[in-house]
Amino acid sequence: MTTKPLNLVLLWHMHQPDFRDPASGEYLKPWVYLHALKDYSDMVAHLERHPQMRAVVNLVPVLLEQIEDYASQLREGTLRDPLLRLLASPSLEGLADAQRTLILEQCFLANHAKMLDPFAPYRRLRDLAQGVAGLGHGAQRYLSAQYLADLLTWYHLAWTGETVRRDEVEVARLMAKGEGFTLADREGLLGVIGRVLDTLVARYRALADRGQLELCCTPYYHPIGPLLLDLGCVREAQPEAPRPAAPEYPGGHDRVGLHLRWAQESHTARFGVAPVGMWPAEGALSTDFAALLERGGVRWTASGEAVLMNALHSAGHEPNRDRDLYRGWTLSGSPGLRCFFRDDRLSDLIGFEYKDWFGTDAAIHLVTQLTDIAERAPEGVTPTVSLILDGENAWEHYPYNGYYFLNELYQRLGAQAAITTCTFAELLDPEARPGQAPPGVLPRLVAGSWVHGTLATWAGSPDKNRAWDLLVAAKQAYDRAAGRLGPAKALRASRQLGACEGSDWFWWFGDYNPGPSVEAFDRLFRTNLARLYELLEVPPPAELDEPVSRGGGMAEGGGAMRRAT
Repeated sequence: MTTKPLNLVLLWHMHQPDFRDPASGEYLKPWVYLHALKDYSDMVAHLERHPQMRAVVNLVPVLLEQIEDYASQLREGTLRDPLLRLLASPSLEGLADAQRTLILEQCFLANHAKMLDPFAPYRRLRDLAQGVAGLGHGAQRYLSAQYLADLLTWYHLAWTGETVRRDEVEVARLMAKGEGFTLADREGLLGVIGRVLDTLVARYRALADRGQLELCCTPYYHPIGPLLLDLGCVREAQPEAPRPAAPEYPGGHDRVGLHLRWAQESHTARFGVAPVGMWPAEGALSTDFAALLERGGVRWTASGEAVLMNALHSAGHEPNRDRDLYRGWTLSGSPGLRCFFRDDRLSDLIGFEYKDWFGTDAAIHLVTQLTDIAERAPEGVTPTVSLILDGENAWEHYPYNGYYFLNELYQRLGAQAAITTCTFAELLDPEARPGQAPPGVLPRLVAGSWVHGTLATWAGSPDKNRAWDLLVAAKQAYDRAAGRLGPAKALRASRQLGACEGSDWFWWFGDYNPGPSVEAFDRLFRTNLARLYELLEVPPPAELDEPVSRGGGMAEGGGAMRRAT
């Protein structure tokens, strides 16, 4: 145990892209409500149970919009998610083949070792499905309505958070029953889902109102700001990277400004105060993007460790991790914006490694790593460690959704007098957190993200560049048409363009992702672009009829590099 002080900032980033069909509002994937039921509910519950813990939670506006939309659907009974409609269906007899296929394909998409295998009735459902699949085309019709009811119920039970299972008697009852689920059982489960989603955002606000959390956000539709400002910046960290054919994204500066303003307005409306800081989409920063954030009133931002190291190398400095990583930084051209950088090693231990440890051992190890950092700090200097990672994707790989690890970690951090959990906003005030090293000054940033310090995950390969060229063409059509639209139509078109500018479309293009997921995101990206042309009252180009991705992707069952969905 150290007696030397250390500031610890835990930033949990919550994000899902817009999964709604842009014309009908029908949800094409269920990941928003499933992650809300399992992960976002657990994360807030852990903080509620440990009031001594302080943290930063980043809530992307387009995610909050969808959570609130789902809560409204469940209150009113007007479900626009096909999986929820099937769960609520009075009868599962005589389903169309497409509905059966949806149930059988979707309801096994989870981490089998942690979310399916622990439950014998769910394992039996999987074994039956595999046996029927071996009988050839059409054999699934022999699976009964009761089988489908049980599979739908177990899938949603598997996606309940561990805290939901402990707090909701109905979930415990259904898990104990195990099979033969009735319509009343399924309706009871729908009631649980509705209660969780209906109170979720308010629970985060309550923690922020009492000062335990700092809530921050990301530009509205989660765009990669540096690329919208300058497509060529993909080469700053990788000079040989192929770039899109388009020389630039037209009007990118104004578009990033809109995403920023929309995010600040929606955050203020939901939480009563404007966000002090912003976690940029994928931690992607550049010098120009940082300047835009500062002009927009953002006082802190953050990125990955490799972005800092690249900036130091670019300035001719030899990085020293202990000296450079555990402090704040400013940019010489943006002195009002404080930049913090993620400890990649410790953050990735949580994200990827501790899932295979006993929860207590992992928590002890992490606290020991933090005390070692404190001990190495110069006398009189309080280091600041930033642990930043997704608040949803790691937990399905942990036993019990990470319950025991997080519970033990929060308890141990609370018991460490020398380790102070705090927020980035607090660190802006040297009197509130004395002993910090004064912020360093960087001449410039090398454009990059929290993924290896580059932008290669979103541009620089043939499929990703092809997607950018389609988006640039759509933006050019928008620029030509927007002036002749009335204000209401122009706003709808601008919002639809914002959805097309989101980062996730570009992330999914790549053979490191499962082929079916790539195909699904490919279709949804082109559907969003086609909807934009429709709102502009312009015929869409023929290229939108052809898949963007021309690679094979991983086989079904392969894991994505970072995303759980």
